[in-house]
Amino acid sequence: MTAATRSEHDLLGDRDVPADAYWGVHTLRATENFAITGTPISAYPHLITALAAVKEAAALANEELGLLDPRKAAAIVAACREIRAGELHDQFVVDVVQGGAGTSTNMNANEVVANRALELLGHEKGQYAHLHPNEDVNLGQSTNDVYPTAVKIATVFAVRGLLKAMSVLQDTFARKAVEFRDVLKMGRTQLQDAVPMTLGQEFSAYAVMLDEDRSRLAEAVELIHEINLGATAIGTGLNAPRGYAESARRHLSGITGLPLVTAANLVEATQDCGAFVQMSGVLKRIAVKLSKSCNDLRLLSSGPRAGLGEINLPPVQAGSSIMPGKVNPVIPEVVNQVAFEVIGNDVTITMAAEAGQLQLNAFEPIILHSLSESITHLRNACVTLAERCVAGITANTEVLRASVENSIGLVTALNPHIGYTAATDIAKEALATGRGVAELVLEKGLLPQEKLTALLRPEVLAGSGSPVV
Repeated sequence: MTAATRSEHDLLGDRDVPADAYWGVHTLRATENFAITGTPISAYPHLITALAAVKEAAALANEELGLLDPRKAAAIVAACREIRAGELHDQFVVDVVQGGAGTSTNMNANEVVANRALELLGHEKGQYAHLHPNEDVNLGQSTNDVYPTAVKIATVFAVRGLLKAMSVLQDTFARKAVEFRDVLKMGRTQLQDAVPMTLGQEFSAYAVMLDEDRSRLAEAVELIHEINLGATAIGTGLNAPRGYAESARRHLSGITGLPLVTAANLVEATQDCGAFVQMSGVLKRIAVKLSKSCNDLRLLSSGPRAGLGEINLPPVQAGSSIMPGKVNPVIPEVVNQVAFEVIGNDVTITMAAEAGQLQLNAFEPIILHSLSESITHLRNACVTLAERCVAGITANTEVLRASVENSIGLVTALNPHIGYTAATDIAKEALATGRGVAELVLEKGLLPQEKLTALLRPEVLAGSGSPVV
């Protein structure tokens, strides 16, 4: 049997659309033209919710200014609220990567809202003489102000999830720092023995790095609150009446709960993607530092017998199809890979922002896609790392203690008390003979036992106690 259809018309002619679809002819053509990623915009619920919020705010502003019949406005608002509540997301079917600066996404939203509003008014889908996707839902708007505004709102809400996940990971590292506060070990520079520290200090540094990056991310998201709604095509506000931009902004702030501000210069704001570049740069910073921390975890847990073996990562799965008993650091490895992706996404966003020409940047769809992937994957990576790895890390205290006692680097702590020349000689002899630094210092009478013992106390070696004089 032939599926039921309805006929819709656009610039290029007539097309049959599935009768039960809330999207229309413009969306149909977009699905045919942009078979790129296989990922529809419905995969980004924050974006769909943001689009509905923009359409709702616009309808309220247009009604307030006397441009939209109150019955139509009420139907549009009701449809938008259903979408914001999670309904009809499966009707947002265009590919996230598309030509046209996001026009296909905007038209998909216009058609879904219009057809649901028509139903609420007692009409059939596609009966646009009663309520039109462009003339009513898109009244006073352009893709060029709707799309970037929606992307910014979606980004703000997505970043909130990332900030929360980063806080979870930070707290997990901080708890480990307290747990390991008395575990002495050797610190390393350039992979060579340096000076003693505690494992707690090492884990505390990871927590502090996350705290710093959370602050930078919170700063970057503030810039995303500036919108260009009311700019229409290029920032001149053509076809948007006086007072529309402020009315729409006020309604949109009320709907989203965000302190949105209208850009001071809408022509500049419509073509400038600088806020997205800055946001991506901060995401890259987070990714780089997170990846560095995971590199450390993999190195510190290497072994278990032929590597450093200072800590144990919780075993979460068998590591090899050929080597029995092998367990790999799979959680840090997957976080590393997320970091690589985020760094690559930053390059994409940079190039897309640079490629804008004259009064519009046509490449915001790939900016949305890249930003969304970076934020979502970093959020998931932080939670996974916290729950599946860091929370279960244990310390090999005997290995750590032996590394301090046998390290040539221990002589650095004695340098102020026996002199650089004597310390150098001790280090050379210890390295050549395999004997301990403390043993040689006592044998040569360079320090009395009591003072040497005091100097080698863990709290003194790790810099957390009072200096010995």
